[in-house]
Amino acid sequence: MTWFGFLNCYKPAGMTSRDVVNLVQRRLRKTKVGHAGTLDPIAEGILVLGLGAAARLVTHVQSYPKRYTGEFRLGEHSPSEDTETEITRPIGLPVPDLETLEQAAATMVGRIEQTPSAYSAIHVNGKRAYERARQGEVFEMPSREVQIDSIVVDHYQYPNLRLTVQCGSGTYIRSIGSDLAKKAGSCAVMTGLTRTSVGPFDEKQSIDIETIKHQELTSHLLPATMAIEYLPKLVVTSSDVKKIYFGQSLEGTPDMVPSLSAIEHHTGATSQQHSAPQTNPSSDIAAVTKDGVLLALLRPKRGLWHPYRVFPPAKEVAEQTE
Repeated sequence: MTWFGFLNCYKPAGMTSRDVVNLVQRRLRKTKVGHAGTLDPIAEGILVLGLGAAARLVTHVQSYPKRYTGEFRLGEHSPSEDTETEITRPIGLPVPDLETLEQAAATMVGRIEQTPSAYSAIHVNGKRAYERARQGEVFEMPSREVQIDSIVVDHYQYPNLRLTVQCGSGTYIRSIGSDLAKKAGSCAVMTGLTRTSVGPFDEKQSIDIETIKHQELTSHLLPATMAIEYLPKLVVTSSDVKKIYFGQSLEGTPDMVPSLSAIEHHTGATSQQHSAPQTNPSSDIAAVTKDGVLLALLRPKRGLWHPYRVFPPAKEVAEQTE
């Protein structure tokens, strides 16, 4: 079997993202496997794996908004902003009320500057920040701009706080909890983290580690088009299929536009924010068969659509073009 699509995996706490990739790799042997967005060992939740040629689409999956549930403990501090490093309990901090926390959360929605912990996986001068931190190096962490779509206080009974965060790629949830606590006059460490969705990939449809280890996986394979739901789509004819695989450009107007829900998945916007689908800023479109099989990604070139990323044809597509 030629694998081409995604597995929506549920990574348990204690495993690394690489552990899950290696597990699937052993099951599928020579099939290429790539993951869309690392989850720290302390975290659990959705880890999307691209199989075969779909591994080349993981960057598209990474650009989808994510939803997390984070557990925090107020009144505590650690260098890593979680329970992995030594915890201190500063004296004399106030006990914030729920209204104060919700008001602080409201100020953190939108495009914000975030400075991750020195124990994050960000590269600093070619080396992981956490490697430098654990070796005792003192260095300045670069700040970054991230998109926060919403922060909801799900539960609060001091010192325990639970947040649901919808955000863009590159956001550090532990820093969200820490920064929110600071705005309320306190501090916080993250005690647990669950990624509940990545765009259209949701925890309710995910498969657990036991399934990955012991059950057949073909019935759990999701279509490659899930990575590019937000792109306009051009339905191609059998003659167009041949042109694609010869690297020839196509004519045509995309007649399958992304739905509003797909735009919302990709941008994190709500229907109140966007009453109609936005245009694709990169001008890329997806070439698909009438049955919805992804064949290629296309870009405009001299008034035509030129294939710049082509995927191996499924057996039925190949038979139709012989």
